[in-house]
Amino acid sequence: MSRVRKTNTKPELIVRQIAHRLGYRFRLYRKDLPGNPDLTFTRLKKVIFVHGCFWHRHDCRLGGRLPTTRPEYWIPKLERNVERDRLAEVELRRLGWDILVVWECETRDGVLLADKIATFLNSKTELDNG
Repeated sequence: MSRVRKTNTKPELIVRQIAHRLGYRFRLYRKDLPGNPDLTFTRLKKVIFVHGCFWHRHDCRLGGRLPTTRPEYWIPKLERNVERDRLAEVELRRLGWDILVVWECETRDGVLLADKIATFLNSKTELDNG
């Protein structure tokens, strides 16, 4: 697990490149905000989280797999990740921030992802990303 990156992952770099190409400037990993959002657009009061499908339990092919070894360790760990994400989102919304969650599997289609990011950043209200 020591090789698992916390920051500057490939999906994050893809999202950052798209946001930058769209003309937006952002801050990375703001520690003063709940959940340390991956990208923060302060002027717009919007944040983007880039979640790995496995680590944050997305309902796709990548997120649906569970390790076969030591499930007594992995299942609670992954459930804590999901709960921590939920609490951070609730707190950010309470503080008036709009949130977009980009899943690792979504970074494979750059055109669709660019459209999703542009729609979120150009919108005046929160984008539903359920």
